[in-house]
Amino acid sequence: MKLYTKYMTRNDCYTAGRKITPKGIMVHSTAVPGVMAAEWFSRWNKSYKAGEINRQVCVHAFVDDKEVWQYLPWDHRGWHAGGAANNTHIGFEICEPAGFSYKSGSVMVGYDAAKQEDYFRKAWQNAVELCVMLCKKYGLNENDIICHSEGYKLGIASNHAEVMHWFPKHGENMDTFRKAVKKALENSTDINTDIGIGDMVEFKVSVKNYYPGSVEVPTWVKNDYYHRVTQTLYKGKPVIKGGKECVLLGKKVKKSGGQEIAGINTWVAKENLVIVNSIPDNKGNRTYTVQKGDTLWRIAEKELGRGTRYPEIKKLNGLTSDTIYPGQVLKLPE
Repeated sequence: MKLYTKYMTRNDCYTAGRKITPKGIMVHSTAVPGVMAAEWFSRWNKSYKAGEINRQVCVHAFVDDKEVWQYLPWDHRGWHAGGAANNTHIGFEICEPAGFSYKSGSVMVGYDAAKQEDYFRKAWQNAVELCVMLCKKYGLNENDIICHSEGYKLGIASNHAEVMHWFPKHGENMDTFRKAVKKALENSTDINTDIGIGDMVEFKVSVKNYYPGSVEVPTWVKNDYYHRVTQTLYKGKPVIKGGKECVLLGKKVKKSGGQEIAGINTWVAKENLVIVNSIPDNKGNRTYTVQKGDTLWRIAEKELGRGTRYPEIKKLNGLTSDTIYPGQVLKLPE
């Protein structure tokens, strides 16, 4: 799962600033054929109060066949359920492919399930992986996941058909989705075994101590900063503390803006951390963490669609040469 974060700071839901303690996850689908996850930012990063948009709506994330875009903090109260689930559930939308239309609100016209099977499976897998990440982060399980139509039946959401107007066309339903999440959770007892030097991570919400038996993690360490892994071995061997394999967090990255500064220099159990792929900055730019073997051209080609756009990355980041290094955080232009 490729996750990007870019908060919709102009949306009235974001500026309302209300927080929740997530108790569940609600799955939606867009009912807008062909509009992918990254495209929803320009559509919804607008103010209803200012007359810029005609809907008061905002979800935490959009998922398509290639990536996930997070548009609200996970613990921010979203406007997605049309009911009490806004106070308890993280909501995300699965984007629907192009090539069909709607009538009578939820009837898909001209939808070719066989032709769209590849898209559906990839989007389904990204949705499963997102749910696994959120379950681990907030101590949830597959039974805490519902779709919008199930929320309506429970009396905590408005009357919408998704996702049960779509999933059955591919032989799936919410029960099979929950089973897929359960299986993924069972098969990923430690989803963070691949954490390495240079990775940007954050603490899971449920974490109390750096590792079993250690001191308690201060609130500001969890809430105000991401962290950069600077060491995974000591004298060539993994570091085990409290019976858990640990990594050293040697740099802090401010969640508000992305500034990288001196870190906490503390060994932390891998299982207490989740990898963060991108962060928002104060100007709304998304960011990219340079990987080994990257060049500015390759980053522009992969993230912006054209390698020839690499000068835009240089200018935005004030670079005077084409030299970049693994672990460096670069702002990306629109």
